[in-house]
Amino acid sequence: MAAAAGAIDEEVRRFAALGDEWWNAAGPMAALHRLNPIRLAWLRDAIVAHFGRDARGAAPPLAGLSVLDVGCGGGLVAEPLARMGAEVVGLDPAAESIAVARAHAAATGARLTYRAGLVEDLVAERARFDVVTALEVVEHVADLRAFVAAAAALAKPGGLILASTLNRTLKSFALAIVGAEYVLGWVAKGTHRWEQFVTPAELAAAFEAAGCRETARRGIVYDLPRRDWRLSADVGVNYFMAAKKL
Repeated sequence: MAAAAGAIDEEVRRFAALGDEWWNAAGPMAALHRLNPIRLAWLRDAIVAHFGRDARGAAPPLAGLSVLDVGCGGGLVAEPLARMGAEVVGLDPAAESIAVARAHAAATGARLTYRAGLVEDLVAERARFDVVTALEVVEHVADLRAFVAAAAALAKPGGLILASTLNRTLKSFALAIVGAEYVLGWVAKGTHRWEQFVTPAELAAAFEAAGCRETARRGIVYDLPRRDWRLSADVGVNYFMAAKKL
């Protein structure tokens, strides 16, 4: 989960300590497990639309596309993307998380590659991918623009960068920190720091500075009557953003 150019050591250690709890749907990552179906659907739809694929065809929708999942943690997103046919590399600075991800992939038969390291490592290797994802990552980095620049450097020209994060609003403070951490107990206390949340304007500006153009923005809201997450025009708390590498 935590990974970045300028990764914050304390953030890396917190996620590294999760161990096998990454895949415990009732454990400390329960909120991500509940959110994962909508994250994966949005990722699939954004990638399919960008590359002109047919999500309803007989072939896996992401077949032949190379995907880098930055801050992959235990593999909650990387592994399902591989099952959609993508050639996935999961990257995380926490070797402990990578060990969990590899063990889970071995147990499930998922075919993908995991690496412990930073985005700068792959930039130095001149690696390039069709798609770069960074989900719930940018709010855990010390230098947003440095991270986005490094992530963008790993995307091929015309490629796609997909991010999700938390907006820095009073609403996000009330719901994501007070509500999720202290009232509902969805995530451990201290998981988030409100001052590190990233506004859509800040993320879009970082993309532009890195030679990318924002192509889509959607909010994620929790629908209390349905007790489930859904996409929305409301970006006041959680949101997705897609950008094309120019």
